[in-house]
Amino acid sequence: MIFNSGGNDRQLMSEINVTPFVDVMLVLLIIFMVAAPMMTQGVDVNLPKTESKNIKTSDEPLMLTVNNKREIFLENHRIPLESLEIKIKKIFENRRNKEVLLRADKDIPYGFVINVIASVKKAGIEKLGMVTEPVD
Repeated sequence: MIFNSGGNDRQLMSEINVTPFVDVMLVLLIIFMVAAPMMTQGVDVNLPKTESKNIKTSDEPLMLTVNNKREIFLENHRIPLESLEIKIKKIFENRRNKEVLLRADKDIPYGFVINVIASVKKAGIEKLGMVTEPVD
C-alpha cells in the first residue's frame, strides 16, 4: 500500500467572494442617503411663518406654488391661472384621494391667492393644505 502523505489534495474553489461586493454596496448606500436630501428641487418661495400643526397625508400630495412674481407652478411646471383648473382636473381624474398643498409667497396679494384657491376648489379638490414655516 502506498500513501500520498505530502500530496496535493486541494480542489479549486469556484465560489464568488461577495464581501467586496457588499462593501461597495454599503458605501454607495451611504453616499445616496447623504446626497438625497440635497437633490430636492422646487420653486423658491418666501413662506409666511405661523404656529400650526403638521398635515397628515396618506399619499404624496400635489404641490402648488405661487412665487412673488405671481407665477403658478404645479410641482415644477409653470402654468397660467386660466388653465390651472383644467390641469388639476386632468391630474386627479383617476385618483381617489384628492389633496393639494399650496405654497404661496408671503408678499403675494391676498386676492391673487384666493383666485388660485378658487380654481383649485372648482377642479373638485377635497383637501387643500397651506404650507407655512414654523415661527422661530
